[in-house]
Amino acid sequence: MCSEPIADEHQHVVNVEGRQLMCVCRPCYLLFTNSDAHLRYRAVPDRYLALPDFALDRLQWEALQIPVGLAFFFRNSALDRTVAFYPGPAGATESELDLDAWTAISAADPRVGLLADDVEALLVRVPDDEQPPDCYLVPIDACYEFVGRLRRLWRGFDGGQESRQFIDEFFARLAGRSTVAGSTERQP
Repeated sequence: MCSEPIADEHQHVVNVEGRQLMCVCRPCYLLFTNSDAHLRYRAVPDRYLALPDFALDRLQWEALQIPVGLAFFFRNSALDRTVAFYPGPAGATESELDLDAWTAISAADPRVGLLADDVEALLVRVPDDEQPPDCYLVPIDACYEFVGRLRRLWRGFDGGQESRQFIDEFFARLAGRSTVAGSTERQP
């Protein structure tokens, strides 16, 4: 945005209309932190919340028609709807989200309303067995970083052992970093 050098550890903003993440210096980041302002850019917050007992079962997940047990969902304000992406060998792939299925899921768990449009996502992992899903509210840049790193490790149809290990380690780090969200928290 400006000509200031950016540190290795830096923040991001989202170009809402262009759907682009941009690396920015701290002063530029602070310009876009007002979530009530209708700006072209929005600052990506650094909020990590664990959503235990998220209201999602196997049938609801299958109704979303996402071909893998991992996806992230966020509200795209330019499209005025929720979109979903899942990882694969080509990176983040947009799912043709069944809006009726998503409406049922979001109505069943009010914590979906905690997501800040465009800059936070609901990252969900649904295990192959009968375990409950892992669900986290995370910054959108964390989702794209996760999918980008996973893409480099992906081998074969199902990703391979190295990618599964990376996924397990990533979700373990999320669990350690996240604050547990109750169902009574208000939207930011």
